[in-house]
Amino acid sequence: MSDRVTVIGWDGSPLTTAATAALSAATLVAGAAHHLALPEVPENAERIRLGSVDLAARRIAGHRGTAVVLADGDPGFFGVVRTLRAPEHGLEVEVVPAVSSVATAFARAGMPWDDAQTVVAHPRTLRRAVNVCRAHHKVAVLTSPGAGPAELALLLEGVHRTFVICEELGTARERVTVLTSDKTADHAWRDPNVVLVIGGGPETTAGGAWFAGRNPVPPRGVRGWALPAAAYAPREGGAQVPAEGESPELRAAQLARLGPRTGDLVWDIGSGSGALAVEAARFGAAVLAVDSDPDACARTTAAARAFQVPVQVVRGSAPHVLERLPEPDVVRIGGGGVPVVTAVAARRPERIVTHASNRDEAEALGKALGENGYAVECALLQSVALDTSAWRERERSVVFLLSAVRSDLAP
Repeated sequence: MSDRVTVIGWDGSPLTTAATAALSAATLVAGAAHHLALPEVPENAERIRLGSVDLAARRIAGHRGTAVVLADGDPGFFGVVRTLRAPEHGLEVEVVPAVSSVATAFARAGMPWDDAQTVVAHPRTLRRAVNVCRAHHKVAVLTSPGAGPAELALLLEGVHRTFVICEELGTARERVTVLTSDKTADHAWRDPNVVLVIGGGPETTAGGAWFAGRNPVPPRGVRGWALPAAAYAPREGGAQVPAEGESPELRAAQLARLGPRTGDLVWDIGSGSGALAVEAARFGAAVLAVDSDPDACARTTAAARAFQVPVQVVRGSAPHVLERLPEPDVVRIGGGGVPVVTAVAARRPERIVTHASNRDEAEALGKALGENGYAVECALLQSVALDTSAWRERERSVVFLLSAVRSDLAP
């Protein structure tokens, strides 16, 4: 019985001495069709066309002899090594790596990639992969059938990005195409392919960067979140003007209950100064900020630019404008009453937060959420800002915070 398997990465270049030696001794070789056609594969070896890695692992575990698995790129990077190492297979894995397809794709594009996010797109994860492309300026997407360049582009409708599409890297049929996202869905693309999605803001690393994927140092040296409203407000006559009715304490509580994260799409309805939208984007989520006021839209755009995060601003009145927006994961409702709450609940996000200025309004909002399949909590929040020069009360805020979780997800 085989309890050991050698996994060989292949990037189109000649196999290394170690890889050739492992293949020459193999009595079973698993891989894609183009791997099994390599001249180094022994003629008498049993061949397995690699579809389900789990099925192949079971056959390898039951094989009497020496097993080799061939895989594209670096098999330890979103590759077969993780599955083969699963405890249920009982296999000891030795890896002969190659250049990953992500590294190769960026090399073909002539771009650095220490500031890139990498995601895997399957039909079940496609929407979340698209949200990462909304939220970050440089993303490598490892695609699959049904979740390729065309599907990515269709779900990114309304968001301008540049696609670098690398088909069949390392083979004689390799092709690299650069297109804008609005043109990508008009073409048929060969598998396998890697898509580099570029745009959505400035590069987030510079000389001396030490952290891959994104810059851990916030722009302008700002540390923390739930910053004062003035931090997001435009300057008029040299002074910062905070948006009316905004409380950092309320915003902190709303963000805590929403829990925005990478892969999420956040709707911020009634974005005001853009403070919550920007802070949700700083957590790595994709954000759609909606407001009917053109000045509020301008403030949100300016705040996102100042904090160097991509926020898509949509001008329009809720609930009507919501009909054409992509599906949200979590939603903050800044106003609009029961009609907006009902319209949002119909889209079935995981979490919804909103607030009310009095108990009657809170009861009406809570009832609407409950009737639409959400478990609702309500808290009365009071915050008092003090003038520390005299330790006197400067401003008092009292608000009802409603947080709702979709009933099938509620504890």
